[in-house]
Amino acid sequence: MTIATPRQPAIFLPHGGGPCFFMDWTWGPADTWHATERFLQSIAATLPELPKALLVVSGHWEEPAFTASAAPAPSLIYDYSGFPEHTYRLTWPAPGDPALAARVAALLKQAGLPSTISPSRGYDHGVFVPLKVAFPQAQVPVVTLSLAASLDPALHLAAGRALAPLREQGVLIVASGMSFHNLRGYLRPETPARARAFDEWLTAAVESPAPQRNQLLAGWREAPFAAYAHPREEHLIPLMVAAGAGGNAPGARVFHDEPMGAALSAYRFEG
Repeated sequence: MTIATPRQPAIFLPHGGGPCFFMDWTWGPADTWHATERFLQSIAATLPELPKALLVVSGHWEEPAFTASAAPAPSLIYDYSGFPEHTYRLTWPAPGDPALAARVAALLKQAGLPSTISPSRGYDHGVFVPLKVAFPQAQVPVVTLSLAASLDPALHLAAGRALAPLREQGVLIVASGMSFHNLRGYLRPETPARARAFDEWLTAAVESPAPQRNQLLAGWREAPFAAYAHPREEHLIPLMVAAGAGGNAPGARVFHDEPMGAALSAYRFEG
């Protein structure tokens, strides 16, 4: 008798600022990222079982076409600067999964979306920093997927739809970004109200029925204070992939905090 593999969700999570979970402070008081860290630590226990693999879409990797990493033993990319020396010696030796990378590229091509494979891409900090917290044993294979350089939200929603079948095969789809990403906006007096207004709109959009959700997210630039929350949208676009992969049920906000005065949320899709 074959036991069915439980369907994994798709999750959009905040990856914090640089290597923030592995230092005493960053851009603010020492406890700035503690709530986010606790959320990341809680993720594994909420899953139906340990995933067979992770497919991670990071806001820190853009290519002309969607690109899946097929490196069997990816290295870490310390793509941050100005942090303590020890943060450039962090390790997280999760294995790659070349076969899954090929499957990702094939699903995207079958959907008519441009895709290719990188044989050597490592884990940028949008991948290894949050996942070192969420999966510290680094035992689950990981494939990373770039954003398409156009940052077209509809294109990334379509990519998510194409990749949704992987959830049935035990693959957890992780979109790693930030729902607010204006580095000049932190700790400014006007930011709390503006960030909350954008966060409330974004949460209402995510929690809408799928057709309306996708329409709203594709037009996210019409949201209140959208340009303030995202002067450049690369940290929001991973959400589109998670939402596209999220099926027909409404998504749900599963975490909220206001580090340095900026509303920040995580979302989960179970449909």
